[in-house]
Amino acid sequence: MRITRAVIPNFFTVLNMFCGLNAIISAHNNQFENAAWFIIFGGFFDAFDGFMARLTNSASEFGVELDSLSDLVTFGVAPSFLVYQLGLKDIETFGILISSLLMIGGGLRLARFNVQLVGFDKDYFNGLPIPGQAVFVCALVLTQMKHPDLNFFNLIEALPYIVIFLSLLMVSHVKYDTLPKFSKRAIKKEPAKFAVFVLLILGIVIFREVGLLVGLSFYLVYGLIRYGYRGIFGTRKPEPIQKPLS
Repeated sequence: MRITRAVIPNFFTVLNMFCGLNAIISAHNNQFENAAWFIIFGGFFDAFDGFMARLTNSASEFGVELDSLSDLVTFGVAPSFLVYQLGLKDIETFGILISSLLMIGGGLRLARFNVQLVGFDKDYFNGLPIPGQAVFVCALVLTQMKHPDLNFFNLIEALPYIVIFLSLLMVSHVKYDTLPKFSKRAIKKEPAKFAVFVLLILGIVIFREVGLLVGLSFYLVYGLIRYGYRGIFGTRKPEPIQKPLS
């Protein structure tokens, strides 16, 4: 019975991987908007497989490993190839090296997550989750292409710096919140977190790629600000009391 239930979340995980392949094919054909949307759809399936695993009580080590492999394809290889095709290929060898950082950083991030995972539920991510960086890149690409009036910088020129920044965030120890769980207990425990999540979803529904970009930018910046605040004002261990020499 457990094996049968596990098919449901694993099906969405496979759909995530399938989106990654289609994103790579679209990027190869210079269909950058399609590639970006395929990666975003992969993010949807990635979130939904976890939800279905909890709903059917079918979380397993096999599901975790399959999810990581799918994530590496859709959120590591696909965005790396997308940014390479979009503009980094113009700087030849350096373009290959820089674009590969999203894949390499994502792979390291997933490997660290798997070896540190205890149980199947978590309250936060240690480092920017790989789907977060991939969807952020896609939201940025879509906004720049579909809303030229909002272009405040040259995306092609900024790509190397954006890629390096996101890659470093993935392997950092900056803590990022997980998606809130839709249960009465979770809502009562963290009502503010749930309310912010609902507002972000409404913003994405109304403003689409712009709302997605703004929401993910808030997510990135909030994690950094909280990390910096705790690093500066966090509780320090009291120094041991020195006893006077008798």
